[in-house]
Amino acid sequence: MPSPPVLVRVVIATFVVVAVSSLLPAVDEPRYDPVTEAARALAKMDVRLGDCPQFGVSHFRNNVSATQNIPTRWDVTTGFNIKWSAMLGSQTYGTPVVANGKIFIGTNNGNGYVARFPVNVDLGVLACFDEETGKFRWQHSSPILPGGREVNWDLIGACSTPYIEGDRLWYVNNRDEVICLDTEGFLDGENDGPVIDEPNQNKDEADVIWKFDLIGKFGVVPRHASCCSVTALGDTLLVCTSNGTNARRAVANPQAPSFLAMDKNTGKVLWTDRSPGENILNGQWSSPACGVLGGVEQAIFAGGDGWLYSFDARGDNGRPLLLWKFDCNPKTSQFRLERSGRNPILATPVIYDGLVYAGVGEDPEHGEGPGHLWCIDPTKRGDVSPTLVYNKRDPTTPVPPRRLFAADPKAGDFERENNNSASVWHYTGEKPRVFETTMHRTLSSAAIKDGLLFIADESGLFHCLDAKTGAGYWTYDLLAAAWSTPLIVGDCVYIADQDGDVVVFKVAKKMEMVSEQNMGTPVYSTPIVANDVLYIATFNRLFAIAKPK
Repeated sequence: MPSPPVLVRVVIATFVVVAVSSLLPAVDEPRYDPVTEAARALAKMDVRLGDCPQFGVSHFRNNVSATQNIPTRWDVTTGFNIKWSAMLGSQTYGTPVVANGKIFIGTNNGNGYVARFPVNVDLGVLACFDEETGKFRWQHSSPILPGGREVNWDLIGACSTPYIEGDRLWYVNNRDEVICLDTEGFLDGENDGPVIDEPNQNKDEADVIWKFDLIGKFGVVPRHASCCSVTALGDTLLVCTSNGTNARRAVANPQAPSFLAMDKNTGKVLWTDRSPGENILNGQWSSPACGVLGGVEQAIFAGGDGWLYSFDARGDNGRPLLLWKFDCNPKTSQFRLERSGRNPILATPVIYDGLVYAGVGEDPEHGEGPGHLWCIDPTKRGDVSPTLVYNKRDPTTPVPPRRLFAADPKAGDFERENNNSASVWHYTGEKPRVFETTMHRTLSSAAIKDGLLFIADESGLFHCLDAKTGAGYWTYDLLAAAWSTPLIVGDCVYIADQDGDVVVFKVAKKMEMVSEQNMGTPVYSTPIVANDVLYIATFNRLFAIAKPK
């Protein structure tokens, strides 16, 4: 049962939504409003209703804001519409989040904010800034893992995006540790426990509440980086472990869990699951989504084997309770490092109007390739893939999943349509044989509003399609690879690319570009909006963008 303050916040949020809606003219609007749903989720958290306290705003992971007065034009050189900017490290892959007056972002130590760590010391850094001024407040510092690039790529920093409620923050650092921090650091003059033996309790450093070592406890072996951006349902924290392959391209520890649930207050593990097991293709760099779907609290994880998994978030007496699983690759596709046809899922799944959306991707170092974007009905149970694989030796028993390929026709494998399939639609592009209209591998999550879905791919194409049918409306060639997830603000959608360009379009079935501006350096993270301010992190600087008051 929620506490009285939480109930009051829910009532206020609902009242605001109803009141605002009553002032608008009567139009034929979609039944589902992602802004309203996100507001209801935030009302249950100890954050302000205008905050963006996790990747994708809420546990639905749909990066959409209702704000109407965000600039569509700015200039980082002249300072036009730039509220403030702050230096980050030399490489930044984390997405900023904003909660209760503070901004947090993962980067590296290239700026040397903390005096005891010169800039030549390679660290993962979670930095905290003041929301209004951009002034640096404190950072959590994590030395790189031993083992070299196989487990912790040089200078990559902290890639995860944190999750915040009240004065607590949770994130996965570059050492594959799940960490709970006090958002005040030591600036409040207190050392909150149970961890009270931090070796450095300076004002500009982090106050650790608890820490859980996934490598030490479970034998997890991350591949290149630990990248999970955690989320939560109530007190249940959901984590992807980043377990992956080793230098020989074999799964280093198939017995280690890939997904787990924890008590966010204590760090106690509630349940773990190792479903991808020996079938992990390379690394596991996705993040979970969650929500009540079909009347059940579902925790949705994207596996490094290319399957999407859903579990009952509550578990089953300390054990995982799998609800459904979905193979996001064609059964006859094969995995190989370069130009692979079988791919893992790197992007975070998105929940919109009771459906789940996810696309496959791959480490960009392994080249470009065709992709697959899926819309999935989460009310089905069991193996809900579009087809099942059988072998002529036993045509009645499905063949278990395999790592390099699911079906080998030369060995007598064949496919049958799955009568229990949860596939709503499958998008490979409006005209898949034409590069400019093909869906390629993606690191991007979808952003969806008014029945329109927007997503970028690793080949630099930006797609707009119908969220209900998967029909393509238009594509735009950014002429540069895009790792970012789109941001929808009001009636505009923003997308950033590795050339540092941010392009703004109208949220419409017909392509209408509003503006394009360059940030000066590449952008790998995702733009966000909080409290009427647009935040964009480039490779080395964080910008707050807003119209002058």
